[in-house]
Amino acid sequence: MKIGLLGERLPHSFSPEIHRRLGYPGGGDYRLMEVSPEKLGEFFRLRDFDGINVTIPYKRAVIPYLADMSREARETGAVNTVVNRGGALYGHNTDLGGLMALLRSIGAGDLTGKTVLIAGAGGTSLTARAAARRLGAERIFRLSRTPSGEGDVLGYGEAYARYGGAQVLINTTPAGMYPRVESCPVDLDRLPRLDTVADVIYNPVTTELVCQARERGIPHTGNGLGMLVCQAALAAAWFTGAPDSPPAWEPLRDALAFEKTNLVLAGMPGSGKSTLGRLLAKKLGRPFFDCDAEIVRSAGMPIPEIFSRYGETRFRDMETETLARLCREPGQVIATGGGGILRTENRRSIQRGGKLIFLDRPLSELLPTADRPLSDDREKLEALYRTRYPVYLAAAEDWNGLRVPVAGTPEETANEIISMIENG
Repeated sequence: MKIGLLGERLPHSFSPEIHRRLGYPGGGDYRLMEVSPEKLGEFFRLRDFDGINVTIPYKRAVIPYLADMSREARETGAVNTVVNRGGALYGHNTDLGGLMALLRSIGAGDLTGKTVLIAGAGGTSLTARAAARRLGAERIFRLSRTPSGEGDVLGYGEAYARYGGAQVLINTTPAGMYPRVESCPVDLDRLPRLDTVADVIYNPVTTELVCQARERGIPHTGNGLGMLVCQAALAAAWFTGAPDSPPAWEPLRDALAFEKTNLVLAGMPGSGKSTLGRLLAKKLGRPFFDCDAEIVRSAGMPIPEIFSRYGETRFRDMETETLARLCREPGQVIATGGGGILRTENRRSIQRGGKLIFLDRPLSELLPTADRPLSDDREKLEALYRTRYPVYLAAAEDWNGLRVPVAGTPEETANEIISMIENG
């Protein structure tokens, strides 16, 4: 079975991995099919596939090549799944079921009487509009930086002014998607009555939008990984000719959420971050990165020399750059330096890509060492501990991280961390 994903640029898609792991015949042959807009007609003339998923920017562009469309595709005006039946192409929209599953999973399965704002006006926004209608929304508007005149499409400024009391926001734009993870599609301060924020983006595992929504205490908030996996399962059912029997998808969603989340170790100098990080990476089959070691490698000199030549501020700038780079990539174990979470931007980089694990080793067991300029004697170490301990503790609590007392051997502590993560 020749199946895959059609798009213009697909270097970081999770789709091949998801289809391989859904466990249906042909899932292992799933391929990425990058096609430029000028080559789209030729791609559909050849029709060298049994089934494809369709992503940005082709969810509407594929429609003229189809013999027919499903009810969901007609309802949304967008197609994300195409099946080749003897040369005739049939379009479906499994994103609709995926998005409704996402909304239900975050407790937003009933939008009766609510005003819904949808960031974006492309193909996925049409799916979001259909989902909001099905779930009972009273008013639905799509937002665009360049409104086209369509009746339900507003500029962002107009939406803030007229519908700042909206209760639901669904992001369908690429703002915040890897690698530009710092961007956010809307100003949440202009939407103070939101109770639901759903982002269809799944990479990074926590977008900037979702970070900001959680900081504001918005109760129903979530990213698009569940939508991605659910729609893939529904598409697989169409590929195999069994649309009423899609593969089970929830266990795979949960497994991917863990696997794609970075485990970021923080704590005092000497708390065991590097040792435990290597052990965790080995046990979990993940790559390991030590932030301080990456800085040393990049600078070509040890940390005390960086401090001596350039001062602490330059070192912290290098640390910020390194953490941002490391945290963009999913599924790693990362050991921060002792001061790695002191800057706000560093904490945000960690939060977007991972789960913070605070290694809480007692002060009595921490030892000063010459290679740590800020804690190279006992007095400095104790002063540093008093300053930083509340920051570590608050970061772990505020981000739904873990505080792990370090008491036993590294092996015992690594096993305890894995147990705590697996048990939620």
